[in-house]
Amino acid sequence: MNKRIVFTTSTEIVRVPPDSVVFFAADGNYSAITTADGENFVLTLQLGQIEKRLAETLPGNDNRFIRIGKSLIVNRDYIAFINPPRQKMVLSDCRTFRHEVSASKEALRALKELLEKEI
Repeated sequence: MNKRIVFTTSTEIVRVPPDSVVFFAADGNYSAITTADGENFVLTLQLGQIEKRLAETLPGNDNRFIRIGKSLIVNRDYIAFINPPRQKMVLSDCRTFRHEVSASKEALRALKELLEKEI
C-alpha cells in the first residue's frame, strides 16, 4: 500500500494517498483538500502547515506538489490547462474529473514557464 499523507488536528485525522490529492486550497486559517474521487476535506490547518507536512512525508525527489501563489498547492500530475491572462487553470485526469481553479496571472505565468522548461 502506498504511503499516505496524514493530517491531524485536535479533533480530526485525514489520511490520503498523495496521488489521489488534486489540490489544496487555502481559506484563511483553514485549508480544503480536494481528491480525485471528488471528496473535499476541510482542515484547521493553514496552507504553510500543509506544505511543511508534504515536505516531511514525501521523499525529497517527489516534486508532484507545487505551490501556486498564496492560496493553492496543486498536484502537477493533474494540470491539464493553464491560461494566465484569464487567471484560469484546469486540473483533470482527462477521464473522470475536472476542477477549474483560479490564481494570479503572475503565479500562473511562472507555473507555465516552469512546466515548459520541463518538456
